[in-house]
Amino acid sequence: MNTFLKRILILLSVVALGLFLYSVFVENIFAPRLSPEDTVEFKLNDLELEVFYNRPFKKDREIFGALVPYNQVWRTGANEATTFETNEDLEINGMPLKPGKYTLWTVPKDSTWTVIFNSKQYKWGVNAQMQPMWDPNYDVITTEVPVQKLDTTVEQFTIAFDNSTDHLFLTMAWDNVKIALPLK
Repeated sequence: MNTFLKRILILLSVVALGLFLYSVFVENIFAPRLSPEDTVEFKLNDLELEVFYNRPFKKDREIFGALVPYNQVWRTGANEATTFETNEDLEINGMPLKPGKYTLWTVPKDSTWTVIFNSKQYKWGVNAQMQPMWDPNYDVITTEVPVQKLDTTVEQFTIAFDNSTDHLFLTMAWDNVKIALPLK
């Protein structure tokens, strides 16, 4: 084998080893995520809805009013910005939402939550200062939803679609709190 090919192979080996060491010691991509990714889908006739989000755990922490402050925009999960996608026109609390992909933001309060559908796509949910990357100039829908207090604790943040009463709701639950956003 000629010298040039040997040098290329050595260089590629060093680069591969460096990437491997970086991924193990810095990013630790082989470890499970503390807030695992999840995707929930709802399909009925031609309607297809999808939510992508990350699911943090309670872990004996006080959640709303502490870890997730009241009256401040929350990325609605952890890590990447939560996304909501629809392939058909929807009506959300009486307001129209066109087909497309939106980021989903919330403002938790004691008795209500503000739910925000934002047309801008963000790679991450917060910036380096842990402030939401949300830009209100791209808000498409902002609506209030009442809080339901739960008798049991939801350990891991959960988003779901509920069609059990022939009325469709987008639900979010964590700790002892649940909201149900009506969708038509």
